[in-house]
Amino acid sequence: MLSVVIATHENERELVPTLAALVPGAVDGLVSEVIVADGASRDAGAQIAEGVGCRVLVSSEPYGARLQEAAATARSPWLLFLRPGAVPDFTWIEECRRFIEGSDPKTPPAAAFRMSAGRVQPGIRGTIAHLFAILRTAPSDGLLIGKGLYERLGGHASGETDPERALLRRIGRHRLVVLRAGIHRPIYY
Repeated sequence: MLSVVIATHENERELVPTLAALVPGAVDGLVSEVIVADGASRDAGAQIAEGVGCRVLVSSEPYGARLQEAAATARSPWLLFLRPGAVPDFTWIEECRRFIEGSDPKTPPAAAFRMSAGRVQPGIRGTIAHLFAILRTAPSDGLLIGKGLYERLGGHASGETDPERALLRRIGRHRLVVLRAGIHRPIYY
């Protein structure tokens, strides 16, 4: 039903929890493939991804070009872009399925995960970051979009300074739905 696309570059440590969070989606039948678009990393991220059954595309192209290439090779009609280290909440499978099944095929919207608060870091900065995470949406950490809409919008433009933000601008607020499921990022010590 959906292809997950993760662009990596020296993200071995962050990639592992993201891949682990996708296993229930694969077992459920929601995730049909995971494509890791690696930026010619020297760490073991690509080997780990291949070892758990991901398709790995290695390229030294810029970030946006790698995302676009991976999306072009995706076999599913829906794309889920995740950043390494992004871990969807346990409700993500039901939320994604509900969104996909409820979307109008003629005018499909896109969906972003809300940012989960996760663990609070100590101190005033940690508290402020915690409150900010509860209130904000971080679509670049998790974006669900129909492949047809992605292609019509031109995908992640490789010439853009921030290809994710440029894609979000082209999607527009009127087509961006915020899912109830959130995404958090584990804190590494």
